[in-house]
Amino acid sequence: MPAFAYQALDTTGKTQRGVLQGDTARAVRGVLRERGLNPLSVDEVREGAAGGSGFARRGLGAAQLALLTRQLATLLGAGLPIDEALGALSEQADSERQRALTVALRARVTEGASLAQALREFPESFPDIFCATVAAGEQSGHLDSVLDKLADYAESSDALRQKVLAALAYPLLLTIVAIAVVTGLLGWVVPQIVGVFENMHQALPWPTRALIALSAFVRHWGWLLVLLAVAAVVALRFALRREAIRYRWHAMLLRVPLVGRLVRAANTARATRTLALLAGSAVPLLDALGIAAQVVPNLPMREALRGAAFKVREGSAFSRALGDSGQFPPVALRLIASGERSGELPRMLGEAAQQQQRELDRWMTVLTSVLGPAVILAVGAMVLFIVLAILLPIFDLNRMVK
Repeated sequence: MPAFAYQALDTTGKTQRGVLQGDTARAVRGVLRERGLNPLSVDEVREGAAGGSGFARRGLGAAQLALLTRQLATLLGAGLPIDEALGALSEQADSERQRALTVALRARVTEGASLAQALREFPESFPDIFCATVAAGEQSGHLDSVLDKLADYAESSDALRQKVLAALAYPLLLTIVAIAVVTGLLGWVVPQIVGVFENMHQALPWPTRALIALSAFVRHWGWLLVLLAVAAVVALRFALRREAIRYRWHAMLLRVPLVGRLVRAANTARATRTLALLAGSAVPLLDALGIAAQVVPNLPMREALRGAAFKVREGSAFSRALGDSGQFPPVALRLIASGERSGELPRMLGEAAQQQQRELDRWMTVLTSVLGPAVILAVGAMVLFIVLAILLPIFDLNRMVK
């Protein structure tokens, strides 16, 4: 029985939203009228459909996905059937989006679809790695333990993303404040002070002349600088939609000192963590490589994974196929090779992911410790230049008076 997301007016004129199961949209409208609601819209919850529910089309966030997966694993581990577990999740959902999604999943499962098949109908919420891993768990009969691993994976991925954002937030905030302070000094404070020097009709030191010119430029053409900066950002975003340009951009990032280490470590950690989860859930290595390539955002490293899958299909060792691309750190390759020799590839892939996570944490610490003082020094140098440019004419005037 499909699920339908509805909007309806109650007797007080307030808009009510929710999800109901029914044979047809007409049947759901009848149920709403029996409840004293006037239906405004009734749409089947099917992600990707043109008329589907907006709740489902937006998908779940990373934190919501991790929580939903953990709760489902717990309920299945307690012995509940899948449909009952999904029903319980829909009753305790914190948002209409999550409730619509769980009701739709339960509807597909009660119609006879497997959980993996139901998840594939909502690609915006459940990526390929979830569908493939759940399918492997259903085939092996260990769905609850597989879902636990998926929850760990989702939580680790979200924690990595939050850590990167938190590490970059401080330097970014410092940069914004620095630009605002310097702009304020040049646009409002400096003109009121140096205006006195312009009326003295005497030769001014070059720092003062440069400061006056810079201040005039900011006051008269500052809006043009802002416009050009916004236009550059918009143009870059549009350009990066083309895969060829995005590929060159990603390749350039890998060659930048320090930034390249961060990008390589983050993408390697994501790839190895994904492969460890899939290989540990009995997903074939070739399928796992195809899925891992999709979750790696850096295009050169993504192409390296796809090339490794082609070589593995031809009989090459996995670690050697990855090493031939030159895109992955040697330490991770050695751990993968050790796992191949010992027959513990999933465990060693997990070790490689943890090692790259530690590497990423170390370089993020270095980056934040360098960027913060660098911004402060740059602002200090600019303020020092402004102060000197203002004081030099005063010193010259004092010498003339004496």
